[in-house]
Amino acid sequence: MKEIRMVDLKSQYEHIKEEINNSIFEVIDSTAFINGPAVKKFQKNLEEYLNVKHVITCGNGTDALQVSMMALGLKPGDEVITTTFTFIATAEVIAILGLTPVLVDIDKDTFNIDPKAIEKAITPKTKAIVPVHLFGQCADMEKIQEIARKYNLYVIEDACQAIGADYIFNDGTKKKAGAIGNIGCTSFFPSKNLGAYGDGGAIFTNDDKLAEKLSAFVNHGMTVRYYHDYIGVNSRLDSIQAAILNVKLKHLDYYCAERNRAANYYNNAFANNTKIKTPVKAAFTTHVFHQYTLLLKNVDRKALIQHLNSKGIPAMIYYPVPLHMQKAYIDPRYKNGDFPVAEEICKSVVSLPMHTELDNEQLKYITDSVLEFINK
Repeated sequence: MKEIRMVDLKSQYEHIKEEINNSIFEVIDSTAFINGPAVKKFQKNLEEYLNVKHVITCGNGTDALQVSMMALGLKPGDEVITTTFTFIATAEVIAILGLTPVLVDIDKDTFNIDPKAIEKAITPKTKAIVPVHLFGQCADMEKIQEIARKYNLYVIEDACQAIGADYIFNDGTKKKAGAIGNIGCTSFFPSKNLGAYGDGGAIFTNDDKLAEKLSAFVNHGMTVRYYHDYIGVNSRLDSIQAAILNVKLKHLDYYCAERNRAANYYNNAFANNTKIKTPVKAAFTTHVFHQYTLLLKNVDRKALIQHLNSKGIPAMIYYPVPLHMQKAYIDPRYKNGDFPVAEEICKSVVSLPMHTELDNEQLKYITDSVLEFINK
């Protein structure tokens, strides 16, 4: 049996090695390393895949979120509502810009931001909502969009974990994660479903004027070379990464299907086990399983992870501490117990290996090992 990894980029590369290598050497041969043809080609291809008018690439997913808030003209003191159960970058950029992060609780089944909690948190200072499409499925964007329209708020989708997922509206129409709000953001960190071989990110929008500003903001605020209309940043996707992503974008739907195959194996193996709650998929979204996360009931999580590690199986906790309890973000507005769903979930979740290269032998070994501990 192959070594089991949380993410097996090596095996994935072996399947597309010739395509990847050729794409890299084409860039090197062209010497167009920054904003070259490969970047423009990738932006166009991603626009077509997402069915959005504009894709603006940048240095990473964190920059994508920060630049989005800058381009929307958010000012220090403005409040931005987001989830307390996410990777730190979502709140980090809010704080860096001097904005006020307003944290809310999550849905107990999907772990995504709770729209009812969003509406309760709105004040006259609220300017934007940042829903995070956590672990690979969309937050309830139809309800979130209704709230945003009601209170005249911007919506910035953090789609860093859900590229390729579809949101299904009540009328049956579909849109890709990140293509629904005013702006969508994603990361191309190597472990993402669409991952580069280094850092990278992108911003999506259907707003022409906003796209012009976003394009300027990621390139030192330039609208014309050496003419700076805005105070911007230097955040660019290099051509080699774009070339790699162009290859991998062609395989993205297959990658999502393979992750669903692995998730289905896990689901079937753990079905009806009273100590394990498998991921709950909402009816309004497809799931691309960036993570496969179990909710444990009356199980010693630390001992389970040690058991799995002893058998050569990695496992991770995403996330052990909600944002309102992180040392850097402690705020007198919040205290332990304010967000009971997120706080309890942080104590009980564990994520198993999830990637496109998991075979049935590995999946059986993983699930047998989990059940061996759970049922002892």
